[in-house]
Amino acid sequence: MEQRSRVLVVDDEPSITDLLAMALRYEGFDVAVAHDGRGALRAVTEQRPALVVLDVMLPDLDGFEVARRLGDRGPRVPVLFLTARDATADKVRGLTVGGDDYVTKPFSLEEVVARIHAILRRAAGDGGDNRLVFADLVMDLDTREVWRAGHPIELTDTEFRLLRYLLLNPRVVLTRAQILDHVWDYDFGGDANVLETYIHYLRRKLEPYGERLIHTVRGVGYTLRLPPG
Repeated sequence: MEQRSRVLVVDDEPSITDLLAMALRYEGFDVAVAHDGRGALRAVTEQRPALVVLDVMLPDLDGFEVARRLGDRGPRVPVLFLTARDATADKVRGLTVGGDDYVTKPFSLEEVVARIHAILRRAAGDGGDNRLVFADLVMDLDTREVWRAGHPIELTDTEFRLLRYLLLNPRVVLTRAQILDHVWDYDFGGDANVLETYIHYLRRKLEPYGERLIHTVRGVGYTLRLPPG
C-alpha cells in the first residue's frame, strides 16, 4: 500500500531532512534519511525505499550522479529531485538521468507530499483519475485543471496549492499556521495576511458558480465544507 511505503530523504541539511521526515511520517510513510551521496546509495541497498527524495547539491556525489548509479544497479527506484537550482538545463538533466520529477527550493511541504503520491501512483501503474473532488468542485492533480459545476477555473500556482490543501482536508478546520506551513515555503516569514488575501481570491473565482465552500472559522482558520442546511 502506498501509505506504508518507505521514502528515503537525502539532503546535507539536517533541518530539511528533519522537516521532510516529520511531514512524511505524518502522511503515513516510513522514512529513512541520508546526508550525502554515498550514504544514499548504501541506504537504498539496506532500506529498499519505494522512492528517493534526492537533493542535487550534496557534499560528495551530486544528486545526478547518485541517480545515475541507482539506474545502473536496477531495479529502478523512483526519484524526486530537490534542488535550489531552477535553470532549465539542470531540470532536464535531472529527468534525463532517471529522475521522475523535481521540486525547487524553497518548497512547500504539501507540494513535496503531493509529488511523492503522484510518482508512487505512476510507479504502481495506477491508471485511475488523479483527481480531488468535493461537491461540484473538481481538481485534476496531473493536468492542474480545476472545475466548479463544470466551469473551468483559472488559478495561479499559489491559488492552486492553497485549494489543493483544502481539498486534501475536506471538513477539517485548518489553522492559519497549518495552511501557511503547508502551502507557502517551509521558511515562510512574511505577512500572515497573505493567507486572507488568497482565500479572497479563491472565493471570488469559485463563488460565481455555486454556494460558498471555503468557510472562515473565527479565531482559528478555514475549512472546506458545504454550507449548513
